[in-house]
Amino acid sequence: MTSPIFNDSLPRTGAAPGRGVAVFLAIAFVPAWAWLLTGHFLLGLSALNPLLQLPFAFAPAVAAIIVRRRVTGEGFADAGLALRLRESRPWYLIAWAGPFALVAAAVLVAVATGVEAPSFAEFDALASGVPGWITLLILALALLLLTPLYGGEELGWTGYLRPRLFPGRTHLSILATGLIWAVWHFPLAFVGYIEFGNVAFGLVSWTVSFILQEYILAWLWMRSGNIWVVSLAHCGNNMVFSLLTAHLLESRTNTVQLMWITSVALAAVVVWLAATGRLEAGPAGQPAAGGRGRPARR
Repeated sequence: MTSPIFNDSLPRTGAAPGRGVAVFLAIAFVPAWAWLLTGHFLLGLSALNPLLQLPFAFAPAVAAIIVRRRVTGEGFADAGLALRLRESRPWYLIAWAGPFALVAAAVLVAVATGVEAPSFAEFDALASGVPGWITLLILALALLLLTPLYGGEELGWTGYLRPRLFPGRTHLSILATGLIWAVWHFPLAFVGYIEFGNVAFGLVSWTVSFILQEYILAWLWMRSGNIWVVSLAHCGNNMVFSLLTAHLLESRTNTVQLMWITSVALAAVVVWLAATGRLEAGPAGQPAAGGRGRPARR
């Protein structure tokens, strides 16, 4: 399979890049955190209530839109908003099927590390008596329907912020974006969305997971130039990878143990991407020396 590499260079504007990033971060963090904490502690909204979750989740997209339109004036030429169904088809398929493969990898990690065999009784509880293959099919279809919701984050983090942090230094930009993305989620640990026995260690573990995820999302972005491919993968991480591994393994693990098991599966993919040069691109989006592929059509 050929590997098109997206031109990840930025449009030229009159605004200083640092100003756009600073305004983006302010808008992505301050209103989102304020609403999350106010909605939960003052209005009594559950952490699982869409009225609380959706404004929080779309804050990065709103921040990116405001900055692109009003602060830097750079527009949306590099935002990857076109569906590009034909050109991006292989990457859609990877983003769609990949989370299911990661579930299998996490189960293998659990068995290899002595967590014992997965509990299919928990999976049956998720299925509520429906045959397992139908449950998997429903989840696969749900990913396609829910992907636009995850664009609320990916239009901001991977599509806007990541290319603007340490341009030309891929690993540093991914590490920085993953760290910022993780910290943005931290308040969720205090409103009942996720619970850690040891909060400090739990947040560190969560941060590692976010950074590993960002490596994979950045790879899909650089290869496809398509924010919807990235959003599909993000959706798959939440709705398939995290959900199924929790139901298969959580009866034998706590939240942090499960997080490290899934992180090992993610890390294996990241190591493969790095070792094979799939995270690197030459000037103007051309393949790095020795890399495979051709420039993607814009």
